[in-house]
Formats: sequence, structure tokens, C-alpha cells
Amino acid sequence: MPESNNNDVVEYRAFTLDDIPAAHALSASVKWRHRADDWRFAARAGSGFAAVDEAGALIGTALAFQFGAHAATLGMFIVSPSHQRQGIGRGLLDRLTARLGARTLLIHASNEGRPLCEERGFNRIDTIHQHQGAAFQPPLVSLPPGERLRPIGAKDTPHLAELASRASGLDRTALLPQLLDVASGIALDRDGELIGFALFRRFGDGHVIGPVIAPESPDQSRAKALISYWLALNAGMFVRVDTPLRYGLSSWLEGLGLPLVDTIEQMALNGAPSGDATLAQFALTSQAVW
Repeated sequence: MPESNNNDVVEYRAFTLDDIPAAHALSASVKWRHRADDWRFAARAGSGFAAVDEAGALIGTALAFQFGAHAATLGMFIVSPSHQRQGIGRGLLDRLTARLGARTLLIHASNEGRPLCEERGFNRIDTIHQHQGAAFQPPLVSLPPGERLRPIGAKDTPHLAELASRASGLDRTALLPQLLDVASGIALDRDGELIGFALFRRFGDGHVIGPVIAPESPDQSRAKALISYWLALNAGMFVRVDTPLRYGLSSWLEGLGLPLVDTIEQMALNGAPSGDATLAQFALTSQAVW
């Protein structure tokens, strides 16, 4: 249904794969690093809305990613710089929340977007530190006795999804196979039992490490070993890691040569996900799908 915003007519409709070229251009206009392939992955994993002007040009996007019947994450929120402060972001957010109903809804909110999220009832649950760089010097990290890193095998997929679901509190059954189609993985094994893993994939003009799933420990050595594995294999490449503040990896990542470049707030509506206290997600898949 078309709406009038400051004398401009805006129409909201379903986002489709045909919107990807325009969405890629839109994300470049706000200095996001996303490739068209990153948009394609997001559009296939989720669904949402496009805002278009009277001429049919794309001026806003927002997608939702559903995890089971009870939770969803919201992301890929962009409004064209020439159409900001006209209520378009509010229109996109309200349409997504109305569609998703009483689910637990999760979003990463920028400084500009946080007031709107708070107005709509979202509450802060953590802060994400975004680290990225190319001049890193990863150390060798020792694992506890009986634990080792090994390649991920085809039969591991159900176990990976289970670990990711337990760590995040979100049902990752559908997402993990899609991620494994575009990512490489390393597993953390304890005496033949899969207890953690980390994925590595192309993203933007570099690569991203995430998700990183492992048991917690006082020194977070398992998570560090998983991250260091990928850094050692890809020295000199541009790599990004998004890590929750509560796990305390930021100073370690900075010491490796991955400076902190941004912070963003994790926010939740209708409660927050409750994961397995024995596991943690030390790095995000992405800020859209968590």
C-alpha cells in the first residue's frame, strides 16, 4: 500500500531476488561491504520488504530470518541517504514486526537506529564488537588434553546445527546447511565427540570468521584456537570477526592485529533467547542472521 512521506509517495512490497542488483547498489551507497552474493544468500535465507518510490526505484530494505516457530532476527535495514528521516525505516520495521507477531525478535541496532528500536519496545541485551584487518600474527593456542581440531565431515552437519542451536538459543537446523554450502569449517573434537566449530567464508571484499561455537573456559582457549586456525591459514587476507562484548575477546583480537572498528547494540523484543549455559557463540555468523 503506498504511503506519503514528506510529500514523497513510498510503496512497501515484498523483497525479491530481482531486487538484488538495486539492493547491492543501495548498500554501497551507505558504505556497506556486501557483495551481490552476500545479498543473494540473505534473500534466500530470509524474507522481507522493499520500499520503492513513485518511479519504482528501491529506496529501502529490511529482511527477517526465522528460526523455528518462536524466534527471528531482523537485518539488512537500509534507507537511501536521500530518503532518510522520512519514516521509511519505521515503516519497514513495523511491517516486519507485524508479520512476525509474538516471536522473540532480535536486531543489531546502530546508534541511529537504536532510538526507533527502543520506541518499539526492544531492549539491549549485549554489545557487539566488530574487528577487522589483514596484518595479524595469530599465536599457537594450546587445547586441553584430549581435544583437537579436525576437518568437518559430511556427517557432522546435524551435530553442527545442534551445537549452534544450543549456543545461540535459536533453531539453526535450516541455516547451517545453507552456510556450509558457502563456507569452510573446522571442528573442535574431544575424544571423538564434536564439541565446537568455526566457519570461514567470503563476505564483502574479504572473509568472515563465524559462527564460532565452543564451550566456555576462563581463558576462552577453545574459541581462540578456532579463530587462530583460520587466521594462520589466511595471513594477509582481510578478515572480519564480530564478537559479543561479554566474552572478552576484543583485547586479544586487537593484539593479533584485528582492530576494533565499530560497536553495535544487540537488542531483543518479546524476551531474549536462552541457550545452553555450557556453550557459547563467540562470533556471529553475520549481524543479520546472528
